Amino acid sequence: MKITLRELHGTSPGYYLLLTVLSLVTLLGLGAAWFMEHHGHIVTGMNNQTVWGLPHVFAVFLVVAASGALNVASMASVFGKTEFKPLAPLSGLLALALLLGGLTVLMLDLGRPDRLIVAMTYYNFKSIFALNIFLYSGFMGFVIVYLWTMMERRMNRFTSLAGLLAFVWRMALTTGTGSIFGFLVARQAYDSALLAPLFIALSLSYGLAVFLLVMMLACRGSGRPLGDALMARFARLQVIFIAAGLYFVLVYYLTNLYFTKHHDFDRFILLDGGIYTFLFWLGPVLLGGVLPLVLLLHPRIGQMRLRIAACAALVVGGGFAQLYVTIIGGQAFPLVLFPGRQVSSSFYDGVVNNYSPSLPEWLLGFGGVAIAGVIVMLALKVMGFLPERLGDAALQSGATRHAVTSA
Repeated sequence: MKITLRELHGTSPGYYLLLTVLSLVTLLGLGAAWFMEHHGHIVTGMNNQTVWGLPHVFAVFLVVAASGALNVASMASVFGKTEFKPLAPLSGLLALALLLGGLTVLMLDLGRPDRLIVAMTYYNFKSIFALNIFLYSGFMGFVIVYLWTMMERRMNRFTSLAGLLAFVWRMALTTGTGSIFGFLVARQAYDSALLAPLFIALSLSYGLAVFLLVMMLACRGSGRPLGDALMARFARLQVIFIAAGLYFVLVYYLTNLYFTKHHDFDRFILLDGGIYTFLFWLGPVLLGGVLPLVLLLHPRIGQMRLRIAACAALVVGGGFAQLYVTIIGGQAFPLVLFPGRQVSSSFYDGVVNNYSPSLPEWLLGFGGVAIAGVIVMLALKVMGFLPERLGDAALQSGATRHAVTSA
């Protein structure tokens, strides 16, 4: 049995309503970026102590999820799981869309986006930020080539090689994203090489959760059935990825307890951090970790679509909370300028830094999510990224061919 990839048909009111909402959110995000650029970052909640605000949380989540969204394609091409092969084009499309959304937020949040050309032409190779320019652009290039080899029949013989290169590069991309924080030795919250594997583990869970939500929404909107066995496989994978993420979070904080200089930070996040402690235990641990882990272990989970979607949404919400605690909480903890010495001044010494995100920051962050959504919706409408049938019988063959039909 052959699997045919087809674009979305018809003119469903729900499709155009969702596209309109996402477009409006995108415009609001661009307007928020202009407002912050025109009035300066004084209109945000950021200050001299908290220089990476809520938009960075959105941007890092989208970039990390972009890496993880490629998992489905990698399982088909790299690990030989042919039942996932029909979903590989959607996986690659989602990876590109999430990365573009995240980079848009990142570029607009840093200020002076017109100076991006400087970052692209003058490199300080001791800076992980400079290296990330290559990682981001390289990831986009490899995924585009990967999609080409999958969608063009003549290039199918190169799909395995392209998939392997894209897989290796996405590992490097997530390592670089985690290393942005891991290399900041001046911050007790970040100074750890474990942040690189932690981000890799988290990307697996976040990316699969976003992929499941997009796939289920697209199939429901286009009337395409989803097989119970397929959904059960995804649920089992999500359980493994959630467990891996929780494991590395545990290792990260236990490792910090081994070093005396990090004891105060661990206590701040785990016990005395106020909103950060609350978000940590409620978000990534309870709602985004333990709860979906338990719910997805049901023996008939493949038939429970609503539960799978709810667990994916919980993982996404827990992921935002995890990155908020990591990025914002790490800056809120008092900066130790001279370790082992007592320093006294009137400039925030030993004071927990306050940060409250403003409305423009929220709008810019959601604008990046909306950009990714608009890209996916338009691509699904004009090109065949989604299989016509996703029943269990249809997916057993693992053979995919691309067919372009009129709407």
